[in-house]
Amino acid sequence: MPFKKLHKLMRGDKVAILSPSFAAPGKWPHVYELGLKRIREVFELEPVEFPTTSKIGASKEERAKDLIDAFENKEIKAVIASLGGNDQVTYVKNLPSEPFVNNPKPFFGFSDNTHFMNHLWLNGVPSYYGGAVLTQFAMQGEMDEFTVNYLKKALFEEGEFELNSSKKYNDIGLNWNDPETLKARRTYEDNDGWFWDGAQSAEAITWGGCLESIDELLRHGIDIPTLEQFEDIVLFAETSEEIPSHEYVRRVFRALGERGILARVKGVLIGRPKAWEFDKPNIAEEKVRYRENQRNTILETVRVYNESIPIVQNLDFGHSDPQICLPMGMTTKIDVDSKTIKINF
Repeated sequence: MPFKKLHKLMRGDKVAILSPSFAAPGKWPHVYELGLKRIREVFELEPVEFPTTSKIGASKEERAKDLIDAFENKEIKAVIASLGGNDQVTYVKNLPSEPFVNNPKPFFGFSDNTHFMNHLWLNGVPSYYGGAVLTQFAMQGEMDEFTVNYLKKALFEEGEFELNSSKKYNDIGLNWNDPETLKARRTYEDNDGWFWDGAQSAEAITWGGCLESIDELLRHGIDIPTLEQFEDIVLFAETSEEIPSHEYVRRVFRALGERGILARVKGVLIGRPKAWEFDKPNIAEEKVRYRENQRNTILETVRVYNESIPIVQNLDFGHSDPQICLPMGMTTKIDVDSKTIKINF
């Protein structure tokens, strides 16, 4: 299907800050303000808050109106989500198409924002999976240079770029309830790099998101790409801070297989799984085992339904940092011989 061309931004442009899921700025205003400061100082953009951005408990209708208003506002050149959440599945399906089709602009968000990004995709509007205000922009201490590099590509640069693997990563958080932690720096660990499997290269359009949200799309019968469209798709996925078991991951990928999706996609890209959370403070050995179990589970399950496509795991997108704001709805090239991934931004 044809996709709209997204216009790149210029310094000084206005960007909407929305909370399509949980209004995190209302709970952690000090973190939010740091994120806004970074948007102004690091990217020289002017953030514009909408009515429900900081309104905890805003109705689905109010949040839908903010999304529509932000896209229809000619002064707004991009839309950035404050954070994720867990209820977009309840209202995004009812959004109209025209405001987004007639006013395509870059949207940045991940996790629960998978639902809105799927809505944009179905209407031929690309988006960027990554770059939430309270996580990437308001990173404690300073923003990750790796993350900034890819955000600048998405915001300001045009063309095909080769993805890279970060040397270090972090998935151990600092408590937002204590404002003093904003001055601290997170602890980073050595990254394992990418894990490749498959002898077949691929070129296709990206579609995907948070695996738990993809599960919601499937179980609630929400519209997703057709089987015919999946024949020209590179599927991408990653798991959230819920740190789901590898058996849960197996069931979701099995559902994708039984629906005929895995047999049709051109390739699979998997983000580095977050393996630590405040309620699951796994030690180093447990984190290694968790990532390995998930990696093996995904590989085994996909191969039941497709023996040849490239599967690349442990990419820098999703719920750990640093982060690639991965284009969704844009052409990706996976070259198994040179072990490279190139994607249009």
